[in-house]
Amino acid sequence: MRKVRVENAVGLKLCHDLTKVVPGEFKGVAFKRGHVIKEEDIEELLSSGKEHIYVWEENAGEIHEDEAAVRIAKAIMGKNICFTKPEEGKSVLQAAHKGLFKVERDLLFEINSINDVTIPTIPNDYRVEPGQKVASARIVPLVTREENILKVERLCNLRGPVLHVEPFRKLRVGVIITGNEVCKGRIHDKFGPVIENKMEYFKAEILGKDYCLDEAGAVEKKILTYLERKADLIMVTGGMSVDPDDLTPGAIKNTGAQIVSYGLPVQPGNMFMLAYLKDVPVLGIPSAAVYCKTTVLDVVLPKIFVGETINKKDLITMSEGGLCMGCESCHYPICYFGR
Repeated sequence: MRKVRVENAVGLKLCHDLTKVVPGEFKGVAFKRGHVIKEEDIEELLSSGKEHIYVWEENAGEIHEDEAAVRIAKAIMGKNICFTKPEEGKSVLQAAHKGLFKVERDLLFEINSINDVTIPTIPNDYRVEPGQKVASARIVPLVTREENILKVERLCNLRGPVLHVEPFRKLRVGVIITGNEVCKGRIHDKFGPVIENKMEYFKAEILGKDYCLDEAGAVEKKILTYLERKADLIMVTGGMSVDPDDLTPGAIKNTGAQIVSYGLPVQPGNMFMLAYLKDVPVLGIPSAAVYCKTTVLDVVLPKIFVGETINKKDLITMSEGGLCMGCESCHYPICYFGR
């Protein structure tokens, strides 16, 4: 690049975008790369603190920030990711599909350790919608040595993409709502609408919603019936505390399911249970799911709907960030909970 005083720049082309910031009103591109400076531009440039501009001059072994941004984006992106044309030297990567965002943390760290390269992302295991921003690719200076970008490309070719989106699968779900008080009509069912609402987000097929007395044998039979009906996920609500009448955990265990965990270091939802019955996840859902908008159930469900098998270590890892602040207005997943 060649540095030129603004007053001497009329007729010359900018080699990078120039940003304009008006506090509280506007932040964006004032002059785009390639803009030919006109006489009337000089006062605006000077008023924005730009006394010099840079003109691009070819220099072997160096590449411009826009080309660098595109090459970085192409190298790091995996399935169900797209990217935008660079603006102000930055290319934005977006989700191309509804699903769960995944980032290879060690690889991301290694790439961000390369000179001039910067790639910020949203957190791993973040639920995303089509078109949602998930990462940004850019270099710090206006130009960088091409060898830095080649390092990024070589790492990704060797170890795979840095980020991708796993789409949600359409699962067949069996719902079992326990509780004598519900079955005998003493109180209205509050669990059913909550579960149905969550399943609607994932476009799941609900095979049925059965009500069951607090009898271990009856709950066990309902679970096995849904297994015979080829359910991909079985959800059992209620009866998850340590009270003598709360028999759901024992009923799940009696089906022969492999218990991953009963009780988690996550609140709300401490008494949550996860088990697998012939590879079908069986969830024991405590009453917190009714009274709290967001619980550990909301953290676990996206993983199940992308086909992950969750182990004990995965659940214990949730303890950091596993304490919900109970905000007056819940903005999950735009928070730290469960990550």
